[in-house]
Amino acid sequence: QVQLVESGGGLVQPGGSLRLSCAASGIIFSIYGMDWYRQAPGKQRELVAALTSGGRSNYVDSVKGRFTISRDNAKNTVYLQMNNLKPEDTAVYYCNAVWMGYDYWGQGTQVTVSS
Repeated sequence: QVQLVESGGGLVQPGGSLRLSCAASGIIFSIYGMDWYRQAPGKQRELVAALTSGGRSNYVDSVKGRFTISRDNAKNTVYLQMNNLKPEDTAVYYCNAVWMGYDYWGQGTQVTVSS
């Protein structure tokens, strides 16, 4: 049974930081591309950051220079370090694992940026 479990969300003031974690089980983690998506109320889900099995990363323009995606294959975990958070970063953040035709999602973790 495949599980992706996100953690680390919460309420933070503008300019603050959070680190999201996504622990995977039931997959050969090291071969999967790992992504972070987010969905704000009334908006479509968008890809925030992607990290290939080979370590190549990509980011949506709105988070470049502020967010960093990384992975620890020994811990089957992918991270999203989020710095200088803005109110527009408020959303539910989802972890996604992709390999060939396999595509798995976590349940999401809420991030709220507000003073």
